Amino acid sequence: MPFALRVFALYFVFVGMSGYFMLDLVVKEIKPGVRQSSEEVLFDTAQLLAQLVAPHLAEHNPQSAGQTAQQPLPPQLQQVLASYGKHRTQALIWGVEKASIPHRIYITDAAGIIIYDSANQDLGKDYSRWNDVYLTLKGQYGARSSRTDPNDENSTVMHVAAAVRHQDQIIGVLTIAKPNHSMQPFIDRTQAYLTQRGLLLMLLGLAVGALLAWRLQQGLNRLETYANQLSAGERVGPPKFRMFFEFANLAQALDKMRQTLAGRAYAERYVQTLTHELKSPLTAIQAASELLQQPLPDVDRQRFARNIQQQTERLHQLIEQLLQLSELEQRQHLLETKPLDLAALCQQAVQQRQGRIDQQQWQLQLDLTATTIEGDALLLQQSIGHLLDNALDFADKGATVTLDVQLIEQQAVLTLFNQGPAIPNYALPRLTERFYSLPRPGKQQKSTGLGLNFVAEVVKLHQGELQLENVKRGQLSGVLVTVRLPLQLQ
Repeated sequence: MPFALRVFALYFVFVGMSGYFMLDLVVKEIKPGVRQSSEEVLFDTAQLLAQLVAPHLAEHNPQSAGQTAQQPLPPQLQQVLASYGKHRTQALIWGVEKASIPHRIYITDAAGIIIYDSANQDLGKDYSRWNDVYLTLKGQYGARSSRTDPNDENSTVMHVAAAVRHQDQIIGVLTIAKPNHSMQPFIDRTQAYLTQRGLLLMLLGLAVGALLAWRLQQGLNRLETYANQLSAGERVGPPKFRMFFEFANLAQALDKMRQTLAGRAYAERYVQTLTHELKSPLTAIQAASELLQQPLPDVDRQRFARNIQQQTERLHQLIEQLLQLSELEQRQHLLETKPLDLAALCQQAVQQRQGRIDQQQWQLQLDLTATTIEGDALLLQQSIGHLLDNALDFADKGATVTLDVQLIEQQAVLTLFNQGPAIPNYALPRLTERFYSLPRPGKQQKSTGLGLNFVAEVVKLHQGELQLENVKRGQLSGVLVTVRLPLQLQ
């Protein structure tokens, strides 16, 4: 399982469980919270009504008047209290339609006997044992919640009482009752709203987590690709990261490590190959110089002097090409680029070698289509020159040579065909290796073996491809070099 997927799985479990428990806790607290708020409103209403009925109840108080409370409240007040619980209304409160006020109001005397009931259902009954009346008569806060149906938990009715006082004495209790099911629509609506928003928030959190996990995996994949490219010896710069700067630091550290290791390996390989390549011309120079110290005919003396001069020129050429190649191999990208006409570069390279072409009596065929690419003009011109020099060295005298530049599938394609001997199959994969070369026809001396290596490095810097193969074109057989270059560098 990918690392980012494991991180997301842990994140999913954490967010899912945390969101579930938090949402469950909030939803469960809605019902008691709404009922507590409703209880406060009922308490305020009960206090107001108790103050309203106190003068009338005191006027008909049996204990003060010495008579029974047959009609403790005036008929007009009884009618007002009765209509309060039966009043019909039309109101839309927070999305819930309220059509009635389902309140019941009853009043007891100081003994807990109901002397008024707006519902006319328990008039004259003893309520002194119910908590709302019992606690209020003792001077405490009295309230209760009772079921009208013992088997139905949704049939509970909230009762909130207030003491009716006269001259600081409790002469009765007023209780206002409200069914809890009348508040259930508000509870259900709030629970549904919070559940919906909570689930949306959890999904949003999971989506953000999935996005972060995806970006994390993308960063890891880019680092893995970059490391594999470095292992393969490709010239690539460290990837850039906008979000995870730690990945950018790691990529920079990998690049520094690559440069350090590559520098050490390059120095070792450079010294080994340079020592090997310098050994042959130095041996020839040493042998010729020893012979020149002895008495020799003028012909031999001139031959050995030319030999020293040739080997010296070879050493100079070898050092110059090594310096160019060394500087080129240290580059990760092109320093300066500009739009170039590849056909014009080929034309210039041909003109610079026109003397050798005429001397070899080449049948040169040019098909150069103007093709604009982005690149380094000097490096590309040097590379084309190396390819032409190789063709001059290996092509037969009077051979047919074709140089084409075409635009194919948004790529500039340069092909160079020279009629001549085929390259051995064992040598084809090694032609671009440093110091690898084949004997020139009619010559005993090998080249430096750096030309095609230089071309390969330049093509790689230009994000192109180099291909060498033996081909046969009709009656002609020879070597075909193909260079494919993108029009725009990435």
